[in-house]
Amino acid sequence: MSYFIKEKHRNLLRWSFFFIGLVILGLGISMTMQVKEFGIGPWDVFHYGLFLQFGLTVGTWSIIAGLLIVTVSSVIQKTWPQVGTLLNMVLIGLFIDFFNWILPEPETLIMQFIIFIAGTFVIALGIGIYVAPDIGAGPRDSLMLLITKATGWKVASVRNGIEIIVAILGFALGGPVGAGTVFTALFLGTFVGYTLPQAKLWLQYLIMKGDLYEDIYQRPLRANHHD
Repeated sequence: MSYFIKEKHRNLLRWSFFFIGLVILGLGISMTMQVKEFGIGPWDVFHYGLFLQFGLTVGTWSIIAGLLIVTVSSVIQKTWPQVGTLLNMVLIGLFIDFFNWILPEPETLIMQFIIFIAGTFVIALGIGIYVAPDIGAGPRDSLMLLITKATGWKVASVRNGIEIIVAILGFALGGPVGAGTVFTALFLGTFVGYTLPQAKLWLQYLIMKGDLYEDIYQRPLRANHHD
């Protein structure tokens, strides 16, 4: 029975990390999109460019682009996508549209700068937290991990390369490219390279702490216990 209780606790922690990470990621993306005149992240430039050219919403295009990436990745790996990947694909698009709806747009250039830098850190934090439990990386991060595994290159290098290519495509579609876009393309991968291993350490610590508590809680009292 103790094993099943531990497993339930571990799964609860893993899914909690996953969903909390997605919410944080959606918030971070929307924060940067509130300062699109300053320049938004490469993937958001791409999604926003599609929105300008074909309508719908930015979140909807995020879902559509994610579906295409998932399909290609699944064909290459000859495996079905994880449930977490599919959930990520849908939820991130919904969270982007939701936070875009409720977040105000900063008016001053200084506030735009602060919001964008903070949003970039929030994005990296969200990615690290939701990827850590290995429930299923999102479409874009699955592509990053697939390339990393195939080439042996560092996560930061692969992420930065993808960001630059996507930014060029988004610019061609009319998406807002600026100093913020360059910053994200060059540094988001570096931030993720730090937040991902840290998030894994946090998750492992909580799992071990929960297991230890469960062992103590389940331990029978000794008959001659006089402490």
